[in-house]
Amino acid sequence: MPIPKVVIVGRPNVGKSSLLNWLVGRRVAVVDARAGVTRDRVTALARIDDRWLEFVDTGGIGIVDAAELEEHVARQIDIALHEATLILFVVDTRAGLTPMDEEISRRLRTLVRPTICVANKADAPKWDVVAQEFSRLGWPLVTVSCEQHRGKEELLGEIFRLLPSSASEDVPEPVMKVAVVGRRNVGKSTFINTLARQERMIVSEIPGTTRDSVDVRFELDGQVFVAIDTPGLMRRKSIRENVDFYGVCRAQESIRRADVVLLFFDATQDIARVDKQLAKYIAEHTKPCVFVVNKWDLLANKTPTESWVNLLRSTFGNMSYVPIAFITAKTGKNVKRLINLAQSLHKQAQIRVGTGQLNRALQDILKRHPPPLSGTKRPKIYFATQVGVQPPTIVMFCNEPEAFSNAYRRYLVNALQEELPYPEVPVRIFLRKRESKPGKVAVPALDERDDIPVDEGDVEDDWGDIEAYE
Repeated sequence: MPIPKVVIVGRPNVGKSSLLNWLVGRRVAVVDARAGVTRDRVTALARIDDRWLEFVDTGGIGIVDAAELEEHVARQIDIALHEATLILFVVDTRAGLTPMDEEISRRLRTLVRPTICVANKADAPKWDVVAQEFSRLGWPLVTVSCEQHRGKEELLGEIFRLLPSSASEDVPEPVMKVAVVGRRNVGKSTFINTLARQERMIVSEIPGTTRDSVDVRFELDGQVFVAIDTPGLMRRKSIRENVDFYGVCRAQESIRRADVVLLFFDATQDIARVDKQLAKYIAEHTKPCVFVVNKWDLLANKTPTESWVNLLRSTFGNMSYVPIAFITAKTGKNVKRLINLAQSLHKQAQIRVGTGQLNRALQDILKRHPPPLSGTKRPKIYFATQVGVQPPTIVMFCNEPEAFSNAYRRYLVNALQEELPYPEVPVRIFLRKRESKPGKVAVPALDERDDIPVDEGDVEDDWGDIEAYE
């Protein structure tokens, strides 16, 4: 049996997004005092009382959108309502029953779906009496306060009472989470819709259409994936509204929780400062990444791919390991190949090499280019071991960590990527001083041990000198 979809609807600013976050127990949707922040369908899976539910937040019915996207928002609401197993019709207790509430109620009656009227903002028991006027609408009524955490158990009890009974089902974990990031109007939402094979996100030429990070589950070759659509970013000095600030924060959060990041570029536009800031943030968080040049159909007969490859390589010199893909999201050209490439990166990031293989590669690297003198000291690396994956994390034991310059550390990272089976993903290295005991040999014999016990509390972070994202 499919996972029940609980769709949250209502007029603007009644607390729909707050209700979603409250029910699933985490911040999923952006909440702001300004009406009309939610445009797309924002979904969240939650396991409650051994049952999986999919909650769906929607835009406000009857909203007058500043960017004139009312028809797009209404279309998303209509899709959600027709897919709903149960509807939560949210009203504002403090504002009382309005003509728009009555109009929405009449519309919901035509759908023949189980519906609960949720009277939100009943912050104290005295408001429960006031909320009784919504009983006139004829739906089961539950009074709640998301802000004061009132009425949650009663609401969940009513939800389970009206939902069809079914055995608990396990929701398959996605094999990979892919964050789709980029500046505004590079085609991220179009790409998500192509993956989902449905009108999942609003697509418009108007910049800033997507305002929240939206997780979209899709299947490919029998496997489940999650694509995270993110708001298009702008330069910091252009951020004038809270919702834009939230968009930046959610995009950054999406990068942090993704397995692979797809950084989108518009083939018809120049590389902007925002692109460089995004690339820097991705590199700082050591995420596998693909540079995706979208809308290639507009330039395929005019510009060779080599020109864009050279541009990206010269602009992002510290990310030379990142593969480049050319796609047309609108038609789906190369989209499946892109997801297969992302899977390849995800697998690379999970590879663990044996200590013997790692040290043989390290010996060759040091022979080709020994570390230069630091004053009168000769830096020495004795041996290395891999202590983690996603990203591959390597600890190198040496005599003086401070004697290794940043340039030489970058050389080590680049050389390791070439020598080891993860050439297209970032690698982290840590330098740790090795204390030799009297009568002991400082350099151990190389062997095929998978790991060497390491006290990670003593590890020095090689990435601590990277400038913070701004």
